[in-house]
Amino acid sequence: MSLTASLLQLPPLHSLKLSTTTITTPFLHGSTPPPLLSKPSSSLARSTPPPPSFLPPIRAMRSMRGRVVCSTNEKTVAVEVVRLAPHPKYKGRVRKKKKYQAHDPDNQFKVGDIVQLEKSRPISKTKTFVAVAVPGRNSSKKEGGGEEEPVSQELGIPLESQQGQA
Repeated sequence: MSLTASLLQLPPLHSLKLSTTTITTPFLHGSTPPPLLSKPSSSLARSTPPPPSFLPPIRAMRSMRGRVVCSTNEKTVAVEVVRLAPHPKYKGRVRKKKKYQAHDPDNQFKVGDIVQLEKSRPISKTKTFVAVAVPGRNSSKKEGGGEEEPVSQELGIPLESQQGQA
């Protein structure tokens, strides 16, 4: 009974003065100027700044180098690309192999050839690369050296093929 008695002694709620905080934002009562609320202007009016010139353009995997592992199909070679990637747990470098189908229009590549894969438009469902010939490692050394002769001539020892002729 004491609870009901105390409730009866309280003044009515509308007579109580509650502390209310006044929020003063520019959005209340439409006080924001109209240009700020309007839609942004077209992209033609605003010119976007060019990207910084010190950053190189992003070129994601446009070419790869690999070994031809199958050339039985007409105008198509299967190329195996080997890359080194960090192991997810042990952080060592492991070899990752992946096979790609590449377009070979002249059927010039045989099994074991080293080719460069260049990205192109999709040629078929699985072919999006074109196989390009890569100069051999020995030919680049010969061009750079110029004056070097075979080791057998430097030492004066004839090769086996030359011994039969003499």
